Amino acid sequence: MLRESVSTALEQAHSSQLFLRLHDHFVNDHGYRPSASEARSWEKSLPALLNVLVEAGLDHVHALFEYQLPLTSKRTDVILAGVHPDTGEPSYVIVELKQWSQAEPDDDDALLCRVDAYSRPVLNPIEQVRGYCDYLVSFNGALAEHPQRVTGAAYLHNATEFGINGLYAVEQSERGRLFSEERRGLFIEFLKSRLAPVSGAIAADELLAGKARPSKQLIAVAANEIRDREQFVLLDEQRVAYELVMRAVHRASQADHKEVLVITGGPGSGKSVIALSLLGELYRQGRSALHATGSQSFTKTMRKVAGARKREVQDLFKYFNSFITAERNGLDVLICDEAHRIRLTSANRYTRAENRTGKPQVEELVDAARVPVFLLDEHQVVRPGEMGRVEEIEATAARKGLDCRVVSLEGQFRSGGSDTYLQWVVRLLGLQPGGAVTWTPDDRMQLLVADSPQEMEDFLQARRAQDYSARMSAGYCWKWTTKYPPGQALPTDVAIGDWARPWNVFGDRGVAGAPPAALWATDPAGFDQVGCVYTAQGFEYDWSGVIIGPDLVWRGDRWVTDRTASKDPAFKKSTPDEDVDQLIRNTYKVLLTRGMVGTVIYSTDAETREKLRELVGASKAVVPSG
Repeated sequence: MLRESVSTALEQAHSSQLFLRLHDHFVNDHGYRPSASEARSWEKSLPALLNVLVEAGLDHVHALFEYQLPLTSKRTDVILAGVHPDTGEPSYVIVELKQWSQAEPDDDDALLCRVDAYSRPVLNPIEQVRGYCDYLVSFNGALAEHPQRVTGAAYLHNATEFGINGLYAVEQSERGRLFSEERRGLFIEFLKSRLAPVSGAIAADELLAGKARPSKQLIAVAANEIRDREQFVLLDEQRVAYELVMRAVHRASQADHKEVLVITGGPGSGKSVIALSLLGELYRQGRSALHATGSQSFTKTMRKVAGARKREVQDLFKYFNSFITAERNGLDVLICDEAHRIRLTSANRYTRAENRTGKPQVEELVDAARVPVFLLDEHQVVRPGEMGRVEEIEATAARKGLDCRVVSLEGQFRSGGSDTYLQWVVRLLGLQPGGAVTWTPDDRMQLLVADSPQEMEDFLQARRAQDYSARMSAGYCWKWTTKYPPGQALPTDVAIGDWARPWNVFGDRGVAGAPPAALWATDPAGFDQVGCVYTAQGFEYDWSGVIIGPDLVWRGDRWVTDRTASKDPAFKKSTPDEDVDQLIRNTYKVLLTRGMVGTVIYSTDAETREKLRELVGASKAVVPSG
């Protein structure tokens, strides 16, 4: 994020210094270079806006360029900070800039629009900027009691009214307005109605000092999301994905129509938020829709939390193998969350002989509804036999002659919305090229290295005392005792030196005060056990402590996986070494991306700990005294 007064920013734009500074700030904030199209948009769009502001006499207003919204990687183009001309209070205008010369509604629905530069529909900029305003008010503490201080506008400085006339079909409001270059005069009037020609320094200070309000964790608001009303503000691609599904549902109800949708995204990109938002809206509309996963922990937790005191809501949550005998197109919508966990077939040892047809599980899911929706992250495949991949779903749809649309979610809302942290993790684990890099601290995610598991646990306990949620998880490198005499405490299987803790409970019933496996991530009593990838996947908590076991160690200049150190029964002798290597790395990616506020890492291997200290720096998990 870069902050300057309008007059200073325009001077720097004339010399190109503004764009060089934006480039440097972007690399520092996100850990990678801006795309060529992004850099080009700065050079073309920012001078257009700055000239309008000078023409309006708003030289002293402060502009926040590339402001990152709280707890997400999403960025606004510009936030103008100033003083309201009537009230004298701080006033903020979020401006979304587009170089489009023309755009038209997609399939006669102006909420989504078609632009020549994109192969897929994009969100109407009126709705896009309105979403940014709503989100900022929800999560910036400075605005919690003053929502009227925020307004929004999209400025299409290359467009004529004729070229974008269809976009006006979306209702405009104080937080969502649209101006073309032909309406430049009206845009100036709008800006002058919200900003006085005085310094915006204090208003900018106040906005930047506003503390991020706690993120709405999915599980905590699941019941209200399903039964009562929407809990989340969906942004950009999230909203596009949601609208494409709802549009497909409408088409399916109006005609004999069926289509498949795939929504892809990394950890924390909002896949499950979209799934719950869709399920809630479809439930309230009385549509036949179900939510399915391959995760026992996630499904059981949703049944307990979202379906509390209402059995019909519990029944909305199923497993992928629940559709072996399902009626073809018997549902309006089937929402397949965590679809990377789809298996080759649904058959297991309990499946009746007549149902052992060998039919692929993905085909069963596609057949079950008029609109099957798959939400997945291919880098979260952690077991042999999991085959939920985009190409597999596309191939199944093609064999059936069905349209298949893929939407990619680019932002992320976990790890404090820190792109820098997510990039650090995937490069650390060799899941993206370029090699491991030194961690550059940002103000969104904290990263620490512990010298011992006890130090990690003590640090996390101190965070819990401050009302943060926290969990410890580990690679599957210790035997998991699954049977124990009634009334006895859990065996402390995860033993490292003189420190030992139990794995999370194996099974559906709590043991000696420890919650059942499905509730380990959400029941506060889960802190006293170490979770594995199968109980952590799909969940989030404030602070995450991760134990990297001897199955992944640093030697010389690279990671080395040791399949003999893994105790995961999913790895068979027949599982190829390259598959084991990929799955172990994916496992640690999942574990390292559960935290919302911070992550503490401990490795059982001395050389690996030394490498982690070198990469992370001096940040140690030391509990402050006093």
